[in-house]
Amino acid sequence: MNQIAFTLLERPVSWAEAALGFATLTLALLLMAVIAAWRGGRNRAIEAVMAAERAREMDDKVAEMSRQQAELAGRMQSMAEILSTRQGDLARLMAERMDGLSHKVGQGLERNVQQTTESLGKLQERLAVIDSAQKNLTDLTSEVVTLKDVLANKQARGAYGQGRMEAIIRDGLPAAFFVFQPQLSNGRRPDCMVTLPGDGRGLVIDAKFPLESFTQLREARGEDAKKAAGQRVRSDVGVHVKDIAERYFLPGETQDIALLFVPSESIYADLHEHFDDVVQRAHRARVMIVSPSLLALAIQLMQSLVRDARMREEAQVIQSEVGKLLDDVRRLGERVDKLDTHFRQAQDDVGQIKTSAGKVTSRAEKIGALDFEDEKSEPKLSFANGLALKAAAE
Repeated sequence: MNQIAFTLLERPVSWAEAALGFATLTLALLLMAVIAAWRGGRNRAIEAVMAAERAREMDDKVAEMSRQQAELAGRMQSMAEILSTRQGDLARLMAERMDGLSHKVGQGLERNVQQTTESLGKLQERLAVIDSAQKNLTDLTSEVVTLKDVLANKQARGAYGQGRMEAIIRDGLPAAFFVFQPQLSNGRRPDCMVTLPGDGRGLVIDAKFPLESFTQLREARGEDAKKAAGQRVRSDVGVHVKDIAERYFLPGETQDIALLFVPSESIYADLHEHFDDVVQRAHRARVMIVSPSLLALAIQLMQSLVRDARMREEAQVIQSEVGKLLDDVRRLGERVDKLDTHFRQAQDDVGQIKTSAGKVTSRAEKIGALDFEDEKSEPKLSFANGLALKAAAE
């Protein structure tokens, strides 16, 4: 029994140990078989209980489904009845709506036809306006061509600038404060001279401007041509500024500043942008270069000065009239005082008259209050005395 049966994991195992291990293993297997059988029976019992529960739940669900199916059948029948009723109402409503819609569509079509007719009429009117505008545009094109011809002619261009200047001045100042082409003491005739109130000296405005050099500058191609044209602009404008300073500055007769009118805003902008030295030279010569907008602004300023001068004159007239009015009021006060004196005297006289009347009244009352009991005897005595006096007199 103690003989070695086999070696396990480098350990010798005897037959007794092997038999004991085999018995232990067998016992364990039997125990596991018993436990498995017990567990299987319990699981089968649990499964039977669960199957019964599921069957019961299934029966309940089938009964609930039957009940719900019956309710659904009733609801479906009610829905069918409601749908049949609603279908009739819907058919009637659709018929009414279709009738109303047909009526509205007819009215809309009629209104659309009317609006279309009106729109076509307005379109014809606008086409007529467009035709008229096209005709005006054609006329304007011909006028622009004519204006180009005018600007190409030096004398005509001068007349154009003179006309623009005169229009601006006429619109802004009264006729008494400006004169065109006046003759100065040196025989020169400036284009315009504006006289402000309170100053006998006139402000000279010259409307002539050398435009050929600017035209040449704009048409120049290449640096050399542009440089030559720019030099010509400087020369022409400088000569014109010098002529204005030498001809129109007369002490005591004209202002010590003059205006050089440029009839184009673009030329004025080019002059200030590219020829600042020319503008500064004109400023040093007391010649201000102005565009149409700047001339209009200067004329508005002069108009304000004229308005202020007139307001001062009118204020003096008003002050004089107010003085006369105060004199009249003063005389009226004196006359009212005299009249008040007469009224007071009359009031005193009336008071005295009332006093006299009161005295007369009181005396009459006293006389009326006397006692006349011996009235009969007194007349007799008086009559007898009278007879006696008469007899004595005879």
